[in-house]
Amino acid sequence: MSPQNEPRLTKAQRQAAARERARVQREQQRRRERRTRVLTIWGIVAAVAVIAVVIGLVVANGIRGQVADSGPRPANANAFGGVTLTKPNQLATSPAAGDVNVADTQSPTASASASGSVLPLPHGVGKAPAGQPAQIIVFVDLACPVCKNFEATYANQLDSWMKEGKATVEYRVIGLLDGTASTTNYSSRGANAAYCVANTAPTKFQRFLTSAYEQQPQEGGRGLSDDKLNEIATSAGAPDLSSCINNGTYRPFVKYVTDQSRLDGVSGTPTVFVDGQRWSNSGDFTAFAQKIITARK
Repeated sequence: MSPQNEPRLTKAQRQAAARERARVQREQQRRRERRTRVLTIWGIVAAVAVIAVVIGLVVANGIRGQVADSGPRPANANAFGGVTLTKPNQLATSPAAGDVNVADTQSPTASASASGSVLPLPHGVGKAPAGQPAQIIVFVDLACPVCKNFEATYANQLDSWMKEGKATVEYRVIGLLDGTASTTNYSSRGANAAYCVANTAPTKFQRFLTSAYEQQPQEGGRGLSDDKLNEIATSAGAPDLSSCINNGTYRPFVKYVTDQSRLDGVSGTPTVFVDGQRWSNSGDFTAFAQKIITARK
């Protein structure tokens, strides 16, 4: 049928058709507007996420970048960053001995490697001389939950060996978890606070570590503030250390000890040695260490 022969629409039909076309056009417009809003919102969300990542990287890099490569060595820490307990709450004391520099870190040498071991033996780790207590060395990170568990499980046993004169316990506090455990490099800031305590109030060092672990922040958050670290130190019996902690006095030292630890094959914490023998972090540490201590002459 040709258009000329098609029946003519009534006025009411033409008005209804016009209304339907208008409705369809309005619906199509609404759909376009909805798509535009969704795309705009997702665009804003993506942009905010990118900005947040950039800001986070800038802040994290800024915090690390503010740490000098050289700085003072605290009193009562040995050449390798170790703070040694000879008895519970009693450190092997030594004066502050100049500065450290990250450029002076060294790769393990043949004389600093365990004979036949797969991993290198860190500098300053080995069997104690005959007639001396066994040397227990623990690499720790205050942001490390496994370190917290190690201390909670074995602290009393470590104290017993020290009281009996069978072992000394050396802690090397490092910032291995910066950038992963917190957004404010809590690992290094916590280590700095620990060395502030060792330098000024050596008899309170062990209590500080215990309290810091008890109040360990959740992984991935901001970590404890410097003010909170000072509060933990003073609660442990140290004097006000806010200047040392807030100024990051021993952050370069922490940087040095952490970098040297990495070069020495320490890739996680706790890493524990008893007279130069590395614990596998599995099984009972007491049984592992007792066998070595008993075999000493």
